Amino acid sequence: MLRNGIVVDDPLQVVLGFPASDWHFDIGDDSRPVSFGEPDLRLANRGGARISAAEIAAILERRRAVERALRAIAPEASLTGAASSVPWLPLSQLFEGFADIRGVGLSKMTKALHPKRPALMPMLDSVVQKYLEDDDPGAGAPFGERAIGLVRAYKRDLDLNRASMQAVRRELAKRGSHLTEVRILDLLIWSVGVPA
Repeated sequence: MLRNGIVVDDPLQVVLGFPASDWHFDIGDDSRPVSFGEPDLRLANRGGARISAAEIAAILERRRAVERALRAIAPEASLTGAASSVPWLPLSQLFEGFADIRGVGLSKMTKALHPKRPALMPMLDSVVQKYLEDDDPGAGAPFGERAIGLVRAYKRDLDLNRASMQAVRRELAKRGSHLTEVRILDLLIWSVGVPA
């Protein structure tokens, strides 16, 4: 059950309907959970982030702050647990590492960070932002505050659909596909939020 009374009758089939190439975001480099560099930004670009060379350079100038925040967040951190288990402060600090970089908004940031913490980081692209608009603090809010507000709203939707997301995740695992509940919800939001 998504927002505005939208019911997804067969979420497994919806997720399976997306090309496998749309799933690559959950495949991160487990050997580098706290590092962050140009390969991570290039991976995001392969997923459609469109981060320019100048934006990459600007992000890499903040690399130490981003890596410091990543070290404070366990690689297995997840939005599926209790709200008190979510590392909200380090997550906010991670988001702040991207604040005020010209041309880099929530979409590019979260596409770059999702593989680092796939169970914690939704991709806040334009479709997901539109879906969460009732809870969006707005473009006038500080960057990190806005991102945290949207992630908290996303978590509420994830919590309401926890059993369904876990069931889809188990069925996908049986088929050899390993997606987090966060990525599954991203795909379901896309299925109802993108005109055919």
